[in-house]
Order: sequence, then structure tokens, then C-alpha cells
Amino acid sequence: MDYDVIIVGAGSAGCVLASRLSQDPARSVLLLEAGPDYLSAEYLPVEISNGYSMAATSGDSHYNWGYRAAGTPQQPSLMYADRGRIVGGSGAVNAQVFLRGLPEDYDGWANQGNDEWAYLKLLPYFRRLETDADIRDDFHGSDGPVPVRRFPREEWQPIQSAFYQACIDAGFPHDPDMNNPDSSGVGPVPFNTRDGVRMSTALTYLDPARHRLNLTVRGSALVRRVLFEGNRAVGVEVESGEERFSVRGSLIVLAAGGIATPQLLMLSGVGPAGHISSHGIPVVHDIPGVGQNLRDHPMFNLELEAHEGFNLDSSGPRMQVGLRYTVEGSELRNDMQLFPYNYAGPGTGDRPSGAWSANEAGVRLACMLELAESWGELMLKSADPHDPPLLDYRYLRSREDIRRVRECIRLAQRLLQHPTLASIVQGWRSPSEVDLASDEALESWMMRNVSTTQHTSGTCKMGPESEPMAVVDQYCRVRGLDGLRIADLSVAPQVVRANTNATAIMIAERVADWLR
Repeated sequence: MDYDVIIVGAGSAGCVLASRLSQDPARSVLLLEAGPDYLSAEYLPVEISNGYSMAATSGDSHYNWGYRAAGTPQQPSLMYADRGRIVGGSGAVNAQVFLRGLPEDYDGWANQGNDEWAYLKLLPYFRRLETDADIRDDFHGSDGPVPVRRFPREEWQPIQSAFYQACIDAGFPHDPDMNNPDSSGVGPVPFNTRDGVRMSTALTYLDPARHRLNLTVRGSALVRRVLFEGNRAVGVEVESGEERFSVRGSLIVLAAGGIATPQLLMLSGVGPAGHISSHGIPVVHDIPGVGQNLRDHPMFNLELEAHEGFNLDSSGPRMQVGLRYTVEGSELRNDMQLFPYNYAGPGTGDRPSGAWSANEAGVRLACMLELAESWGELMLKSADPHDPPLLDYRYLRSREDIRRVRECIRLAQRLLQHPTLASIVQGWRSPSEVDLASDEALESWMMRNVSTTQHTSGTCKMGPESEPMAVVDQYCRVRGLDGLRIADLSVAPQVVRANTNATAIMIAERVADWLR
């Protein structure tokens, strides 16, 4: 059977595309996902449905691709780069922070020759995708698929309340709505969680559409490559169980995310010609930018030691409030996030090594650089689609990146002297007091302990014909090829100053409108 549209990847973007495009009963849609498919919420494993669990992100989880990545040359081992391998994708295993980027982020995309992505043009799509339970105004939606809520102050855990008060007393403003375009300061974080359930697009978009006869969803179906006739994409080669077969489609849409999409393009012969041919793959089209411009938010877990007897609720939400602010001397608004969260050892999904090192219950402050100057690249390890790609994030190559992170950690030191936090936290685990003793020692610790926020973007960036590294035009059509589009975070020219799930859903909504 031939399909009108084949969508590769049933993550946050792919589920949106399948739902929206199948609204036309005359259009046949096939959605393919390498991970398992659960037909409704009642069949989901508890580590997927439980929004307070991060067990599904462990490197050996059945629902995780298990990628490893280089962060800096000083790191003793490779980082975990978690991506969801399940219908629902990374949005089915994430922490559910539902932040939008700043207006400047999207206007920055527009200023690079992508005028259809200006903030005011995207605002209707952000409103369309959500139902905000707390805020009713022109910037928020009230009848969209994704539920959005903030924890009320009376539900905040002690570490969250203490951090909030410390920030207020340090002079940061109260921020009641982090998705307001003028947002800045400390306040409740928006989440797409309902009654403790992680509300991925598999539940909110795809499940209500599964009854449509023109929509076919196939889990455990790994797409090995896109098939071409000349310069037109005509189908995909799929592996399921022990079988391999081809499926034809009039339009192929890649929605596999910032890592899997560029890998699949190169496996299909689309990308840097020299690199592709070095793996014995016939070159279909030379696009040098595929896999380049790898953008992310470098993150630093500041592990703290709580006073003996501190009661940690390890079964509840890990995050509730956060601080977004502009580092002193920076010209980039809200270029830093700092937020507290709890952890309870590897038994609840935390890592036994690397950036997640503590085995006892405790608390952390997470410092995230929101608009790094440094960027990395993704390359093929081999021509085998089962081999993960080579990921090199190349963090902290910029002295300004190093300075901003260092200043954030120094801010954390000052905040921890506030009485509300001092009554909970008695000292530092990592960085240690020795690491904090000088800027040079702290920078050395940063180089060894940086980790990814799992917000990989930009590896197939959009841009005009004058941009030699652009992979797609602003309508997300792959340059030089027909019948092939990309609709995921890989098309972003730069990562937004926020957690990226809301932006991934918006991208899919935007592209779906063009395709409809």
C-alpha cells in the first residue's frame, strides 16, 4: 500500500503531525516509531505514566536510545544523552517542563532569513496546542490538547519554598507566568502533568485520533533509510523484528528529533558527501550542514548535602519553582536558569555515575546555560542504523560561556547562605569546597562535570539559499530534494532559551498547517 504521508518518528512532533494531517479523511497517514507502542494510557508502564519518575531515562532502559556523547575533552567518561524510544518519544520520558522560548529566540530565527518563524506568527500555534489551567489571557490557550499547570504555593516542597524566598530576598522579581513574553525572575514552573501523569503528545494528540481509518500507527518499526528515485523521496526501508520491507509514500516527513533525524538523512545518502561516502554510503545529495550546528543547554548539577533528618519526599514532584535571569554583563535576556530539585539515589532512576553521582537522598541546584556560544556536531559511526551516531557537544569552548556558568554557581553559593536554605542544606558535595576555592578550580570542575539537558537542536537548521549550512528552507523542505520535509527541533537555527518540548510541538503544528 502507498501512503499519502509517511511520518518517521512518533515523538512530540510526530504524534502532532499524525493527528493533524489525518483530520482529512482523504489523506492516508502512516506513523512509524522504532520503540514500542501502547494503545492507550491504561497500558502504559508505570515509569512512563508516572510523571514524577525518571526511571525511563536510565541508560539501559527499554524506552531509551541510550546514546552517549562527548561534552568536553576533560570529562573522564562520555555523557548520557537520553532520547525516548517509545510512541510519545522523549516527551513520554521527560521532566514535563513546558516552557516556551523567548520572543527574541523566534525573532532571531526570522532575522536569519526565516520570516515565517517570527514570534507573533508563532503565538497562535502556542495557544492552539495548550489548555492552561492557571492563566487566561491573549498569550495562552484554553482549549488545546496539552494540559498546562503550575504547582500552587501551598503544595511546594520545603526546598522549593526556601529557594523561592532566597531569590526574592536577593532582589529577583516574582514571576507568576514563565510563558509570558516579558517573563523573568523566580516563580512556579509550568508543567504538562495532570494528576501526576506525564501528558505526552501520544496521550494528548495521538490517542484521540487512533480510531481514524486513514491513520496507521506502527511501533517497533525502525526506519533504516529514506528511499529515493532521482532527487525525489518515494518511501522508506523499515525493519521490524526479523523482517525488512519498503513502504512508499507521496511525502516523507522526518520527525525523529535532533539526533535521529540527521543520522537517518546521512544513512540515506543526504548530508556531507565526503563523510557519507567514507562509510560506503552512496551519496544522493550533498548537504554540508546535516549534523552540524548541534545546539544544547549545558547543565551543571550542584549536589548538596541536606541536614540530618531532612524529610525528602522522593515520590512527589522533583521540580516546582525556578529562576530565570540575565547574568551580569550579558546582553542576552534570561540566559541562565537555576532551579532546585530532589533526588533519591539510583533506585528511583538517578544515575549511579557521571553527572548523577550521589547514592543517598538529597537535593540539587541545576544551573543551565540557556544560550551558549559553543556548538558541536553529529557524525555517523558506521553505515549500520543500529550503531548510535557520534555526538560531540563541544561545550564551554567560549570564555563567555565559562564566565556565565561560573557566575551562576557563585550566585548559588550566595543563595545557600540565606536562612531558609541554610536550614535545609549543610554543605556541598559536588563541587566540593576545594573546587569552589578559586575560579580556576571551579572552571576545572565545570569542564569535568558538564552534562546535557537533552535539548539537542539545530542539526538540520533552516535558512535561506544564501546560507551554505542550511539543510531546509523555512517551510522545512529539504533543500535540493522533493517529497521530503523535516518537522522537529533539528530545524531550529539555535536552541531556544527554555526547555524544548513546547517548541517541538509548536514546530509540528506550524508544519502541519502548511501541509494541510
